[in-house]
Amino acid sequence: MIDRRVFSCAVSAALLEPLAFGAGKLALHIGHTGLTWIPLGGRITPPPPINPMVDPQYVQAAVRDIAGLGFYGIELFGNQIEAMESQGGLGAVLDEHRLALISAYCGANLSDPAARKDSIAKVLDWAKLVKKYNGKVIVVGPNGVRRNTFDFKAHKDDIVTTLNELGKAVTDIGLTPVLHQHTGTCVETRDETYAVMESVDTKVMKFGPDIGQLQKGGSDPVKVVKDFLPLVQHMHLKDYSGGAEYLGYCPLGQGKVDIPAILAMMDGRKTAGLVMVELDSPPPQPVPAIETARIAKAYLEKAGVSFRS
Repeated sequence: MIDRRVFSCAVSAALLEPLAFGAGKLALHIGHTGLTWIPLGGRITPPPPINPMVDPQYVQAAVRDIAGLGFYGIELFGNQIEAMESQGGLGAVLDEHRLALISAYCGANLSDPAARKDSIAKVLDWAKLVKKYNGKVIVVGPNGVRRNTFDFKAHKDDIVTTLNELGKAVTDIGLTPVLHQHTGTCVETRDETYAVMESVDTKVMKFGPDIGQLQKGGSDPVKVVKDFLPLVQHMHLKDYSGGAEYLGYCPLGQGKVDIPAILAMMDGRKTAGLVMVELDSPPPQPVPAIETARIAKAYLEKAGVSFRS
């Protein structure tokens, strides 16, 4: 275990003096989500002419930079992939940069039974596009709720029912669905995550934890991953410091998450998806996305992770 006190919180220090803690090579391929390249969650002045979530420039930049740094794959949002269809499709961009689409983050309304049918149908539309571009995983993102008034117990059965139905539909087309717990949603806390994962049909719904979200939500991400490791088929590798930038998240190695312990558990595991580096991106970003990805790569290389040349 490494001494967390040696981590520098300065971006320049992380780039110039990454921590040497790796004891050997890890049998682990790492991808990166495209979230960091999209200016979401903050105000942009003047407002952009195209919603950043569906603006193709952010997909193109993410694919270019992630491929150039040697990551093994990318995760995009389902509606990003859908929007790229009007631009000739995602395939040409992936082929140009020799990068694999691994997964898509697909928001779904899990807690409202009245929205179940339409929500599942929309996720299936995205899933078919993911399959078209040889992706493997559908990351199921729970719907947002007002956490101060949300009654999880009253909605648990609906959440589980929707996950089971959605999971079967996605599995039937040949992809792997994973639940991604998230702060501010109907599945946030440790108890909620355990209650859902212990109740769903795990033949059709696996687990894709976001370890930074777990830390922010008050859980011990190492404990959660350990307890559900056989079901972990995908992961967002994110660090959390509680600082003012990036919604409290931070580049890898600069926060509270025990990243080495997570990497050790994932070392050598065969999964449907990948361990995906992620960092949230509300504007203004103090550091360009490609620089935070470089920090992550340098950190992971010190941990024993290899990248594509």
